Amino acid sequence: MPEQGSVGLVQTQYVTFAEPPNEMPLDCGGRLGPITLAYETYGELNADRSNVVLIVHALSGDAHVAGRHAPDDPKPGWWDAMIGPGKGFDTARYFVICSNVIGGCRGSTGPSSINPATGRPYGLAFPIITIADMVRAQAHLLDHLGIEQLLSVAGGSMGGMQVLEWATQFPERVRSAIVIASSHMSAAQAIAFNAVGRHAVLADPLFRDGDYYAEEGPAKGLSIARMLAHITYLSQQSMHNKFGRALRWADRYSYDFDSEFAVETYLDYQSEQFVNRFDANSYLYITKALDYFDLSVSYGSLGKALARVQASMLVLSYSSDWLYPPCESEQIVQTLTRLEKDVAYCCIESDYGHDAFLLEVDVMEKIIGGFLRNAGEKGRYCAKKPNCACVTRDAVVNRRDNSIYDGRRIDYERIVDLIEDGSRVLDIGCGDGVLLCQLMREKDARGMGIELDQDSIVSCVQCGIPVVQADIDKGLAGLPDQSFDYVILSMTLQVIKRPDIAIREMLRIGRKCIVSFPNFGFWKVRVMTAFWGRAPVTRNLPYPWHESPNRHVLSIKDFRNFCAAHGARILKEIPISSHGRTVHTADFWPNLLADEAVFVIAAAEGRTSAGR
Repeated sequence: MPEQGSVGLVQTQYVTFAEPPNEMPLDCGGRLGPITLAYETYGELNADRSNVVLIVHALSGDAHVAGRHAPDDPKPGWWDAMIGPGKGFDTARYFVICSNVIGGCRGSTGPSSINPATGRPYGLAFPIITIADMVRAQAHLLDHLGIEQLLSVAGGSMGGMQVLEWATQFPERVRSAIVIASSHMSAAQAIAFNAVGRHAVLADPLFRDGDYYAEEGPAKGLSIARMLAHITYLSQQSMHNKFGRALRWADRYSYDFDSEFAVETYLDYQSEQFVNRFDANSYLYITKALDYFDLSVSYGSLGKALARVQASMLVLSYSSDWLYPPCESEQIVQTLTRLEKDVAYCCIESDYGHDAFLLEVDVMEKIIGGFLRNAGEKGRYCAKKPNCACVTRDAVVNRRDNSIYDGRRIDYERIVDLIEDGSRVLDIGCGDGVLLCQLMREKDARGMGIELDQDSIVSCVQCGIPVVQADIDKGLAGLPDQSFDYVILSMTLQVIKRPDIAIREMLRIGRKCIVSFPNFGFWKVRVMTAFWGRAPVTRNLPYPWHESPNRHVLSIKDFRNFCAAHGARILKEIPISSHGRTVHTADFWPNLLADEAVFVIAAAEGRTSAGR
């Protein structure tokens, strides 16, 4: 019986295509055929073949992504923690496929395969391949299986590059895509590390110009290449936590050149395991494919490439990844948002470095599982699904007394009333997505959230809301001028570092902006300060001074003056009392009687984005 959560025993399968004279064209100008791909499948294909998830692997991966080949297998597939019943890629829901890339050495056609023209291994006679070639071969596999469209394609590192290639080369075949710890191109630093690794292999005397299959191969060169690459997969913090300066076999220095530090013996072990299962020629070819990858070159620019995307996109990066740092993922996300594509993004806090995409299982299960449950569905938002934030909100009883705010946000109700049907809406500091849920359901809004908190982003993705992790204090340069009908900043103005930057960006991005904030001029706040001489603690200001996130003290009058000084027209002002009612009084009284306020503002007429 399989262990709990495991797909159990699995078997590698093979498909052969591109038989001469119908060889597959390659980017290098050559042709390759016949081609064999090794692949494995998990779960059950549904009747209409709409539940297919393609997993694409990184440099050293293969088709064996989950389960075990035999009961006594010492290790399961390389991403077993994420694939199986009830896991992130839930095989009780999805039919999961993973294949070994062409150029590989784990069952798919590569340099170690027999060249039909010579009857001997290809060696360096194997043609140079690219990431795009790998994806074209995978498309042949799907054709063989009778699968026209993927529910999702997902992968990390080099797998993420294949995901981007799938979403742009075959946009009509991909309903959703998950890019993890990757980039739209290999940067100079990544190319440099690959180059040093290749030089280590080529310099090994046993390499023999790639023709070593009948004799001992270049194990030392490949071992050094693997050590170097493995260092880039870790982070300084993870290496310190795991090894520090500990010695492995003794308590004092040996004063020779043998491996004695724990980190040295760890690299020795990793390189030995790699050499035992990987072909040196495949290492050369796959790292070269990584170096050549640049999505913008294929289409003229990154924008033109990503304009082809039809899929819902999830992009994940990791805070300590210095091989493919978060800024490279953010460039992809910013381009997708400018193109008004459906995208969610989270930079997961982790000390594991690049390897985090294999190790940060708990948060990845939540965010990937939630994304997949909503993948490819049109009008999918806020369908009263379990775990949706708005379900909890709607369960609260609406009562006209002081408990009206218990579990609810009265400013949300005002904001929903202000939004026109079918509008494109950006919610800055969207939290767990309650307001966007309501707007999408009640106003058919096309919503997007900006949020910094990781847990809140997970909640939004689980609810089917496109949300991007970003810090409003750093600006929103990735979003074009006037790209949203409404930009919302609800109960956030007082906690951000630079409200002036936030408002300026909102006025640039949105045709109309809605701002709500607690009124520090409210009479209860004044009384507490005047009579007790203490920092106020009220319903809208619930924190003691030493725990308060509030950086700025502002009243309704303050915000009016701010708008006048910063080129913002006030289109509407809604002061709200402590009972949730609108305060209908003269100029002075709202500032005294309103517990909070909602403002609708817009840029002053004639002001350009450059003039703001």
